[in-house]
Amino acid sequence: AAPAVESVAAFTVVSNRAQARVVAATAAPHVGSAGALAGAVRPPLGLIAGPAIGGGGFVVAFAAAAAAAGVALTGGRSSPTSRRPFRRHGPDAVGEFRRACASPAPAAFASSRHPAILRLARGGAHVGDDDVRVCIPLEELRNTDVDKVGGKSASLGEMISQLAGAGVPVPGGFSTTAHAYKDFLSKGGINEFIDNELADETIYGDVNKLMQVGKRIRDKIMDTPFQREFEAELRRQWERVSGGNPTFAFAVRSSATAEDLPDASFAGQQETYLNVMGFDDMKAKVHLVFASLFTDRAISYRHDRGFEHSKVQLCATCQKMVRSETGASGVMFSLDTESGFRDVVFVTSAYGLGETVVGGTVNPDEWYVFKPTLAQGKDAIVSRTMGSKLIKMVYKAGGGSEIVDTSAAERTQWSASDAQVTSLAEMAVKIEKHYGRPMDIEWARDGDDGQLYIVQARPETVASQKKVGVIEEYKMLETSAKVLVEGRAVGKRIGAGEVNVLKSVNEMANFKEGQILVADMTDPDWEPIMKKAGAIVTNRGGRTCHAAIIARELGIPAVVGCGDATLRLTPGQEVTVCCSEGDTGTIYSGRLKFERRAQDLGDLPQVGMKIMMNVGNPEAAFTFGQLPNDGIGLARLEFVINNAIGVHPKALLNYDTLDGATKALVDERMKGYGGPKDFYVQKIAEGVATLAASVYPKRTIVRLSDFKSNEYKSLIGGDQYEPDEENPMIGFRGCGRYTDPFFEECFAMELEAIKQVRGRMGLMNVEIMIPFVRTLSMAKEVNDVLKKHGLQRGVDGLKVMMMAELPSNVFCADEFLEYFDGFSIGSNDLTQLTLGLDRDSGLVAQYFDERDPAVMKGLAQLIQAAKAKGKYVGICGQGPSDHPDLAKWLMEQGIDSVSLNPDSVISTYMFLALLELAAR
Repeated sequence: AAPAVESVAAFTVVSNRAQARVVAATAAPHVGSAGALAGAVRPPLGLIAGPAIGGGGFVVAFAAAAAAAGVALTGGRSSPTSRRPFRRHGPDAVGEFRRACASPAPAAFASSRHPAILRLARGGAHVGDDDVRVCIPLEELRNTDVDKVGGKSASLGEMISQLAGAGVPVPGGFSTTAHAYKDFLSKGGINEFIDNELADETIYGDVNKLMQVGKRIRDKIMDTPFQREFEAELRRQWERVSGGNPTFAFAVRSSATAEDLPDASFAGQQETYLNVMGFDDMKAKVHLVFASLFTDRAISYRHDRGFEHSKVQLCATCQKMVRSETGASGVMFSLDTESGFRDVVFVTSAYGLGETVVGGTVNPDEWYVFKPTLAQGKDAIVSRTMGSKLIKMVYKAGGGSEIVDTSAAERTQWSASDAQVTSLAEMAVKIEKHYGRPMDIEWARDGDDGQLYIVQARPETVASQKKVGVIEEYKMLETSAKVLVEGRAVGKRIGAGEVNVLKSVNEMANFKEGQILVADMTDPDWEPIMKKAGAIVTNRGGRTCHAAIIARELGIPAVVGCGDATLRLTPGQEVTVCCSEGDTGTIYSGRLKFERRAQDLGDLPQVGMKIMMNVGNPEAAFTFGQLPNDGIGLARLEFVINNAIGVHPKALLNYDTLDGATKALVDERMKGYGGPKDFYVQKIAEGVATLAASVYPKRTIVRLSDFKSNEYKSLIGGDQYEPDEENPMIGFRGCGRYTDPFFEECFAMELEAIKQVRGRMGLMNVEIMIPFVRTLSMAKEVNDVLKKHGLQRGVDGLKVMMMAELPSNVFCADEFLEYFDGFSIGSNDLTQLTLGLDRDSGLVAQYFDERDPAVMKGLAQLIQAAKAKGKYVGICGQGPSDHPDLAKWLMEQGIDSVSLNPDSVISTYMFLALLELAAR
């Protein structure tokens, strides 16, 4: 510090159990008289001088925000009032020294020669090397202080000191300490009481006993007053942060020394209190937080995960409230929580205070943001899902909070803008990079200033802990026509059993092992029975709520946000809960057969061609993308149009002419989008972008829409525009639609979506495929249409493939290749049209075989034609997925790739690899 404070030449320290002395030598007279040296610039610098402890000289404390060493110290207020004489000498003077030197300014100071100076200068009294402070400002904490202040407070301090300058704003405050908690339990005689109560191991198998024991412990804690020294320091910190303003709002949260660890979340195990105003209210809430270490759920959670109760201390994080009750808040993860896919940020948001999202009482809006294109400055939001957002939590007059209904307008608009979601994702990436691991982050938007704040960050503890290289797959072996309930899927598993509908946590004793837990919502109070459940179904909640986190940790399938599951499902009913079919979780009637397969892939050997995937469902893309693959060889646009849009494109283009009933259906689907056309374009763009992101930067070949007229007719409004065809399979479909004036405007919307994905969104790995190209004139016309709408083959690296699936494509293979960059063989249609059969007819199904000599001759001709011209050729039909021997033959023919259904990727890969090994 000497260069910064020229009047100070040296520090000397004497520290032992009896007393602590700080002597400042060679200090100029003005230091003693001024009492404080102000430094408002960063790094802030403060100086305070007064009569020395135990003798003459000066007591000097420096504060400098130097992040390198990460050792915080507290400097004096830069005003004469902070310079006051010490009235005591010896050990007692240390506490007075700390109080006199308190400062709200963040500070850090490095010294390897005199660590004791630093510890004392931080404002604490020490016995040997132990920090015995009872409260510490958040800005003085680092992530290494978990043992002092718990995971939440330590993480907040880390972000304040290390990430504020990088654009990650975190509200300030202070934390009580583990030392204060231990001292409270020890001096109050509570420790012995707790040990006696928890000595009975039978409480962990008896919910009623557990509830009784937990209540007795909490009552004992609440009946024991705080120590006078702790209460005095709590008041001083409240005054420091609030300025003594009785209406200044705090959030008081638990921060346990064993929470927010990389392998255990402790999510929601202790309490949180919002809009805490005035010192008395804060003191009461801190007391309640202390007691919450022994909620029934927390006792059970620690026991099940092997944490000794006596080894966990609880601290209270007291943080400035963000005025999100008039704004919005939510949770975000720096990976996909369901699949563990690491290249996205998953953001959720709802109106009001964040406890509704965290606690699962609201179905929030959701977004996925793709990290690689976010880093490139592109529009990186690849998916949006609007939640119902039926309620919000707001401040209650006089303190506390309450739940109110949202307005009709709030329910039909996004609770965060694209720009805000992007900013949040950027913060998440910075936080993840700093911590070096996937993170679970809570955020809030202030309704007064519109600014975004990070209010909590902890390691993600489930998806990130999955073993790399092990594929676990659950698959339904039979289906039921009767779908009872649908909601948001949590996990990728399946469970079956008998329904038990519980109306409140007080009914937990009635729950039996293996039953399907059905409740309005499952917050962590239910954890003692959640671990017994075969599956969990709730009316309310989103995929980032505490209940969902615990369900994932326990490996239990859960379907949340069903709306009315408690009414539709009845006690004793047999059901199957399926979460393996994408983001939508389904509850089927009856106990249906399913299977679980787990395979350790190890190091897969190379095979003689590329293995790609057929993927149409964006909701499953992040899971499939983690299979060994060389990209997506067939991305079907029909799945996106049918599921994400569900409306005929003509009906959207003619929205103003729709009847009232049809318009109401369309309005419900396009909530949050700018208009009918914008809705169609954006939903296609999001679906394609999600597919492309799942395998980025590997190629994604998108087949443009190939609905038949009967399939288009089933969309909302479709019956007004589609003809009745005798045989739609060979009717008005594919390329024939694209160049027809009737459909050209609809096709233009598809092309606009592809253009946005490749341009504005930066996913240049997207290629397009044209299906059902009957004639060479069609091939020329469709290329003209593509060029007209800004998608010209060869420009900006765009590749245009043709789906080779007609006998005419085989006969004129060389000529068709003049218009395209290669073939993707559609073996399904090629087989039916070569053999002259209807693949939808059960009467001739026995003749359908891609291995028929006539079909294989056509396959060989297509491969040879493409290879002769040096162009790409792959296959994306069902044949190689069903018949590994066909895949082997195709590899021998020199095909560039086979695109398989995801469930056959591993088996085909292993089959071909073994053949290659045998050949060697």
